[in-house]
Amino acid sequence: MNRIRRRLLKGHETAEPDVTPFMNLMIVLVPVLLLSLTLTHTRVIDLHLPWSDAADALADPSAVRIEVIVDTDGFSVTDGTGTIIRDIPRSGQDYDYATLSLVMQKLKQELPGKRDVTLLVGADVNYQTLVSVMDSVRAHRVLENGRATVIELFPEISLGDAPAAPGGGLAAAGAAATSARSGVRS
Repeated sequence: MNRIRRRLLKGHETAEPDVTPFMNLMIVLVPVLLLSLTLTHTRVIDLHLPWSDAADALADPSAVRIEVIVDTDGFSVTDGTGTIIRDIPRSGQDYDYATLSLVMQKLKQELPGKRDVTLLVGADVNYQTLVSVMDSVRAHRVLENGRATVIELFPEISLGDAPAAPGGGLAAAGAAATSARSGVRS
């Protein structure tokens, strides 16, 4: 019996696990993960949610609300009551961010204490357009003595859904506001 047991145990030696492939994987995987961490940048944009209707009722009714309606047809800057301050249509495929920035600069000169603006965004507007509009409304860059200076415009930004214009787009909204101002009914 002992002979048989020795014969069986003689062929079976305890094998150590081969960790070389695992070590090779770790040697490659750790630097790749560390490099991907340094290439990933996260940016945060501060937003202020719009007030509820109850809070609006308590607010000063004479306060001006600046709203920028962003649609696939362009921008429309309003005073919050439906009166259009300025329509900025798209030029071809591009939005006119420079004109939007100029309008915001003029509004800031007229209302220097105003810090908030509401962006009403259409459903078909892409995210990059929204971020570019937020950048144009938040601040303006000026070159002074060879140095870039950032001038704050309206840093407190609220977001909302754009109202659906009858007939769609800013052209219909602009035509409705123009006819309302001139007293013409369609």
